[in-house]
Amino acid sequence: MLLCMRTTIDINDELLRATKAYAASEHKTLKMAVEQALREFLASLDGSVVADAPPIPVFRGQGVQPGVDLTDNAALEDLMRAEP
Repeated sequence: MLLCMRTTIDINDELLRATKAYAASEHKTLKMAVEQALREFLASLDGSVVADAPPIPVFRGQGVQPGVDLTDNAALEDLMRAEP
C-alpha cells in the first residue's frame, strides 16, 4: 500500500495555471500531473525512480458489436482470428 503525505508548497501562479490546464486536458487531477512531473524529473536525474505503468487505453463507442458474446472465449478467439 502506498502512503501519501499531505504537504503545502508555494508554486508560481503561471506555472500552477499551466499545470492545471495540462491536467484538465489529460483528464487527470492536479495531484496526478504533479506526481507524474516529479517522477519524470527524478528519473531523468539518475534513472532510479520507477515511473507509473503506462495508462490503459480507453476506447469510446457504442459497446460490443452485434453477435459478439463476451462470455464465450472460443467464439471471441474465432472472431479475432477471422480475416477482415
